[in-house]
Amino acid sequence: MSSPGAPVRPDPSALGPAAREAALDRLAAPDHELDVLVVGGGVVGAGVALDAVTRGLSTALVEQRDLASGTSSRSSKLVHGGLRYLEMLDFGLVREALHERGLLLTRLAPHLVRPVPFLYPLTHRGWERPYVGAGLALYDGMAALAPGGSGLPRHRHLTRRQVARMAPDFRAETVTGAIRYHDCQVDDARLVLTLARTAAAHGAAVATRTKVTGFLREGERVVGVRATDLETGREIEVRARAVVNAAGVWTDEVQEMVGGRGALHVQASKGIHLVVPRDRIRSEAGFIVRTETSVLFVIPWGRHWVIGTTDTAWDLDKAHPAASRTDIEYVLDRVNAILREPLDHDDVEGVYAGLRPLLRGESETTSKISREHTVVTPVPGLVMIAGGKLTTYRVMAQDAVDAAAHSLRTTGNLAVRPSITDRVPLLGADGWEARTNQRVLLARRSGLHVARIDALLGRYGALVDDLLALIEQRPELGQPLEAADEHLAAEVVYAVTHEGARHLDDVLTRRTRISIETFDRGTRAAAGVAALMAAELGWDDARTADEVDHYLRRVEAERQSQRQLTDQEADEARVSAPDIV
Repeated sequence: MSSPGAPVRPDPSALGPAAREAALDRLAAPDHELDVLVVGGGVVGAGVALDAVTRGLSTALVEQRDLASGTSSRSSKLVHGGLRYLEMLDFGLVREALHERGLLLTRLAPHLVRPVPFLYPLTHRGWERPYVGAGLALYDGMAALAPGGSGLPRHRHLTRRQVARMAPDFRAETVTGAIRYHDCQVDDARLVLTLARTAAAHGAAVATRTKVTGFLREGERVVGVRATDLETGREIEVRARAVVNAAGVWTDEVQEMVGGRGALHVQASKGIHLVVPRDRIRSEAGFIVRTETSVLFVIPWGRHWVIGTTDTAWDLDKAHPAASRTDIEYVLDRVNAILREPLDHDDVEGVYAGLRPLLRGESETTSKISREHTVVTPVPGLVMIAGGKLTTYRVMAQDAVDAAAHSLRTTGNLAVRPSITDRVPLLGADGWEARTNQRVLLARRSGLHVARIDALLGRYGALVDDLLALIEQRPELGQPLEAADEHLAAEVVYAVTHEGARHLDDVLTRRTRISIETFDRGTRAAAGVAALMAAELGWDDARTADEVDHYLRRVEAERQSQRQLTDQEADEARVSAPDIV
């Protein structure tokens, strides 16, 4: 314990403004050379940074926008083995994903990953129940071999009457019964943020709003990048022995920077999701239902349901994929086929669209393109990774750093240790169970309701201590946000000081999910949240008003895009409100 009056050591995991400036200064130092530079701040990039730094490699990550601002905040938010791949006989992919699910649930991120029950409806008599039941028995069996066993209940067969009791709003008369099984879910954006903060805690430098504009070359070899700080316009050169590109759907564009040399060709596939209030569908479990091209998930999500997804090719603006009215009606039509009381547009609180980076094959539909990942080294010093899925980010990261390690060994004679990320808990995991057991005591000490403590534990794990200390110092931060009462004012301040939030959109869309979990899409909360951010970031009144105005224009552009019938029209409406930076 430090003595009274001793200086407080800064939190190395904090991604506040000062940490970002320090990271950029460190990267720009002319005599500084990294072992590994990661390009891309999604789940794979953050995973690569953590893998590299915990192997003892000097590591940095740069992201042109915000952490998880692309695909990694717009998924179905599931950590799962993939029943569909089991039916495709892709046993290796399912086994790998179930192994990673077990690690996340029991060891790496038990505070962020939680079980969720699903019903698999049966519509045919005779053959379907033993067929699906055998598949789920195999699924459970593979999961039992994963770390910690499965950590989840085994599947259970239900009659039609049991389905009706469990899910009163499901049209039970259309099925012969169902099978109940479990998978897991996670707030994808918070998973990415936690990975990045964990990497920072171990010594990685993290700089968002930093765009790579080109590569530094010595002959054929890539020896670093040129980058621009989009907040200030400052241009820097970052030298690195190995550069790992984890840019997802921007992979082809990055390959163009090295003269088009590369073996990866990525097809962006658009998937959209709807968010509706939990009381619109009475059910104790979610659903997974076959569609003509894929599957439809109805996923319990706190006080909401997340419903999706679609699977269509997208070749328009990659930064802001847009959901059209046609997309929304497709999802509504499919979910209404299984509900007693149909949903309509007025029931939809939020809509979000994301792009999957699929490895492209000739003349394949996107629903059949590979979800597996590939790592290539198109030129010495540059590693590129694409494909994969959220659940297997850690394996992807390990493979990418293994490829970089080969380069480091052959060119720098640098011995690289094996990956240890299967044994490195993410920030907030250590102590989470103890804090959960102490939830009543924490509520009593802080003056917050136990339900509020539970919510904070689900977002921050053992880092709840940071939030409660902040509220103790500044009691006014213990108040709920106006028009977004699921969150406290302290969460906004913490997002700025510790979680790298630099703009209003970062907080309303990714640090929280206010933008999709309120009918007004966060517009009524915007001014209050901006005022809290302004006090931490030093914004003047004009800058604060600009942040609010930009957010309101973004929401209106999204609403307009969702009224259009075609992708082209939806894209034109959405890009009318560009990023604030």
